[in-house]
Amino acid sequence: MTPTLGMFTFIFNLVGLVICIVGLTLAQRREKRWPGYALAVFGFFIAASPLWYQLLAGLQQ
Repeated sequence: MTPTLGMFTFIFNLVGLVICIVGLTLAQRREKRWPGYALAVFGFFIAASPLWYQLLAGLQQ
């Protein structure tokens, strides 16, 4: 793993985690829960995107 990829992995994981926590907090406090759950899923996709990139880049070689 290159240092740049490691830095982006950390940033994406941190941002995705924060978005996921905010989404779950919104889902807990609101009457309509689906926007919070959708935000949490979006945050999970952001956090998992570096791993998917590594997996797809490894499969193409």
